[in-house]
Amino acid sequence: MTVAIFVGTLLGFMAFGVPIAFALLLSAIALMFHLSFFDPQIIAQNMLTGADNFSLMAVPLFMLAGEAMNAGGMSRRMVHLAASFVGHIKGGLGYVAIMASILLAALSGSAVADAAALAAMLVPMLRSRGYDMNQSTGLIAAGGIIAPIIPPSISFIIFGVAANISITKLFIAGIVPGLLMGLTLVVVWACIARRSTTIQSSPKESWEERARAFKDSLWALFLPVIIIGGLRGGIFTPTEAAAVAAMYALFVGMVVYREITIKSLFPLLVNAAMTTSVVMYLVAAALVTSYMITLADLPQELIEMLGPLIDSPTLLMFCLVILLTLIGTAMDLTPTILILAPVLMPVIEKAGIDPTYFGVIFIMVGCAGLLTPPVGTVLNVVCGVARIRMEDIIKGVWPYVLAYTALIFLLVIFPEIVLAPLRWFY
Repeated sequence: MTVAIFVGTLLGFMAFGVPIAFALLLSAIALMFHLSFFDPQIIAQNMLTGADNFSLMAVPLFMLAGEAMNAGGMSRRMVHLAASFVGHIKGGLGYVAIMASILLAALSGSAVADAAALAAMLVPMLRSRGYDMNQSTGLIAAGGIIAPIIPPSISFIIFGVAANISITKLFIAGIVPGLLMGLTLVVVWACIARRSTTIQSSPKESWEERARAFKDSLWALFLPVIIIGGLRGGIFTPTEAAAVAAMYALFVGMVVYREITIKSLFPLLVNAAMTTSVVMYLVAAALVTSYMITLADLPQELIEMLGPLIDSPTLLMFCLVILLTLIGTAMDLTPTILILAPVLMPVIEKAGIDPTYFGVIFIMVGCAGLLTPPVGTVLNVVCGVARIRMEDIIKGVWPYVLAYTALIFLLVIFPEIVLAPLRWFY
């Protein structure tokens, strides 16, 4: 009964167009009335406690770092570096998009930001070289969702806080799956490019030009090395890594590349603050819901409902992947994390599944949801930048969605692909 009240209230308010943060608060209030103790102080206290978290300080700092990287020319130099090495082969700009997706993923941690940056830089080039826009924009969108998997990842930070597990371990565990996502895109794009008859190849750049591009992007390449090295060596926490990334990006953009001026700094800070405010209010509202979920003992009810699957971790993971896939088509990644992570973690622990491994799979499935309508946040962003219709990009993105689904199933069947590198690091 309690599960039905929570789910029905949440979905009902969402169906009426209530913003997700307010729908979360209203579902928490519905649980309060169901349990016969409505207290506004609990709402205020939990919202304040939810936002007042040291780990969550990494969110605005990584947002600021991402804004500084785009405004300071770091992202553009990474794209140029990728283009200098693979731009000349058939379908080369597609491989440039994939390489740039991986490189930018190690800088920003935001799927929307990466997809928007890639689309703005690459779509005009792809269009002028005769690339099919449906397939090309689908590739850019699919590449954008690598960002929440490869560290630094804002989604991993939110999941770590919501599920109370190590953010550093999530960062490390995401490296191999993120690279496998890139490899998956390479395989699919190679099949598409081989059949195309309209693609024009770019001129091959000399090794001298490649060396110049590498030297020009060296400051940008150092950032992921600093973050991963610092986390691995225990030099700083994920939050401190975010502060280092933000200061480094601002320093490079203002002092080294000199593309960020004092005049352009204020709008940059405002953009980062506006994006952060949306995420933090969602987190604060979700913590109220999480408190009520715990008080109502919803996880125990869920464990009883999934009882037959608890003894078969692989089958349970397959069922959860299907559930998360369905939810991901109708809900954005951040609210999915904040709503489901506290509910599912007790089930995962009861089944003996590694929480870090589950976190990686959870975020991968949620990211795939960013490519599927009706929500399809990343698809909407790429459509807006590339100025194409949603139905056109859907035709181009589906091969990558299927390939990602196959990869997720592979990781469910062979969890050691995720866990072995994590053990090596620790």
